[in-house]
Amino acid sequence: MDSSDSYSEDETLLLLDKRQSLTKHLLKHPYDLVGYLERAACHSDLAYPDLAASDSYRALLLCDECANEGFEYHDQTWETLQLRSKDGIPAVLQMPGTNQVKNSSSTDLAGGVEGVIEALNIDPAAEDEEQNQQRTLKIAHLASIRCYRRLAISLLLCGCLKSAFEFCTRGLAAAPDDEELLQAKEYIERMARGRLKVDRDSPNVEINDLPDQGLVRREIYPWNDHEPNRFSQATLDFLNGQLKDVAPKCEVRVTELPTLLESASMTDDYGIIPTNKQLGLFAKEDIEPGETVLFEHSLLAANNRLKETLCDACSTELPPLTDDSPVVGCPECDDIMFCNEECLTRAQEEYHPAVCDMDIETLFKDVDPKEKTSALYLHLLARVLAMSATQEVHPLELSEVKYIWGDFLPSRANAVPHSLNAPPPPIWTLPFSFQYNIAGPLHVLEKMDIDIYTSLASYDLWILNTLYSKFRGTASARVNSRNGHPEVAAVHPLWCLANHDCDPNVQWEWGGRMNLWCRGKRIDGKPGGIKAGEEILNHYCDIELKVRDRREWAKGSLGGWCMCDRCRREAGEEMRNGVAQTDGSDSLEDLVNGVAGHDL
Repeated sequence: MDSSDSYSEDETLLLLDKRQSLTKHLLKHPYDLVGYLERAACHSDLAYPDLAASDSYRALLLCDECANEGFEYHDQTWETLQLRSKDGIPAVLQMPGTNQVKNSSSTDLAGGVEGVIEALNIDPAAEDEEQNQQRTLKIAHLASIRCYRRLAISLLLCGCLKSAFEFCTRGLAAAPDDEELLQAKEYIERMARGRLKVDRDSPNVEINDLPDQGLVRREIYPWNDHEPNRFSQATLDFLNGQLKDVAPKCEVRVTELPTLLESASMTDDYGIIPTNKQLGLFAKEDIEPGETVLFEHSLLAANNRLKETLCDACSTELPPLTDDSPVVGCPECDDIMFCNEECLTRAQEEYHPAVCDMDIETLFKDVDPKEKTSALYLHLLARVLAMSATQEVHPLELSEVKYIWGDFLPSRANAVPHSLNAPPPPIWTLPFSFQYNIAGPLHVLEKMDIDIYTSLASYDLWILNTLYSKFRGTASARVNSRNGHPEVAAVHPLWCLANHDCDPNVQWEWGGRMNLWCRGKRIDGKPGGIKAGEEILNHYCDIELKVRDRREWAKGSLGGWCMCDRCRREAGEEMRNGVAQTDGSDSLEDLVNGVAGHDL
């Protein structure tokens, strides 16, 4: 490691300390738009552009609160901004970039950013009340321009070009000559032409054609103190206690799994490959072909079928409403039905009070077919938020998600290198969009009557990203038989302890309850059956696919290429036969927007 790398590590530690201080400040002062912009700058320096975009968006919403007296949090935001600017313009707003900030609802502030700041750096004590109000409004407007800049650049770095362009355009409408926004617009258009394969001399880029799903870091954040030690005896004891009822012949153990690769590799024929420690499901007794291995009921379920006959709790199809039908409805809200009293009782205990009569079930169900998968993940996230609010438990502490591994990469592997001699930047693996990672979850929280500012400790973006990481690769789904779009999904935390293998010894079916049973035959025709001590090998993709397609699915859902024995054997055979292995990069966006087999 050279000195520049050492300096980078020291600098990172200082930035992490700064981030912690800024977060503590926001927890004490939740309506501080300046505090959000300060933390956005810190997140940007730490190479988390998604977190910077989220902070900037929250700050922008608070700018609107400040400027509109009728808004819900106007008084708190106004008072906080006045306190933050009583000694002059906050430093985070004094960064260069604005040649002319134009506010259509007030006077023009011309003369460059220095002139704007000098005009606003007046002793508030020397102003009358009206002047003080105008000054605060202009500072809020100046802050909004800073928000647009940060949003445009951060979303561009995430690969969300459409949203980046939209915020850039909104910013330029308020500040037509802003240098940073003009430069950001140029960057976005240049990247868009490359992504859309449009001639560089083409005068305009059609905004609706711009891609809006990118990739961000998929990791256990350095400040995440909710992730358990998954290999401790306490964790194993807890999980094995949970398994007693749903999989009595199984137990959880620590095992070694092949490390997923980022792309095609020459290691498929190697006898020894890198491995990493994970949890796995093992047979305690012999299990015969056709015998049930696991039967699990999970309320972490969701669907994107609008006004359809599905149980709200487990998403199973409701039986016909006859005189002796077990179907029951929520006594407090319309159109919410449950397949039986058990689901109603569990729903009332675990999640439903937080969303009862809130019309949450209609959100994001009329979306573009290309966004069906993203919308379904958002519905799963909404269910976790409802569970958290009802049970008054932090989302990452819920037993349904706490012990799930999110295919995280080490923070160090995700970091952007500073050294001139460093290798290329990392390939981030968590699919991300402004709509489904930032705006959508905030909309859900607002519909649940949750203050999105005072609840930062529970619903900060890094928490939502961690949940998404856990869902991807573990959520099972059912597709619409007519159009092939995913329409129902669920996370079964014990079922997904069984690791993926493209030559599984079990198969499964989900119809409200997850049923896992021993296969009669393996993929190569060998007889089924699982001996005591053998690992339960599950499958999360269509195992009939070719090896390249299976690996591209794994890259989209799990964050890397599958390295199971079957994949390595078949890839080695293809390579010896002269069939090239692609790296999956061209089709990654299609994969994360679609499904393979029954899997999300």
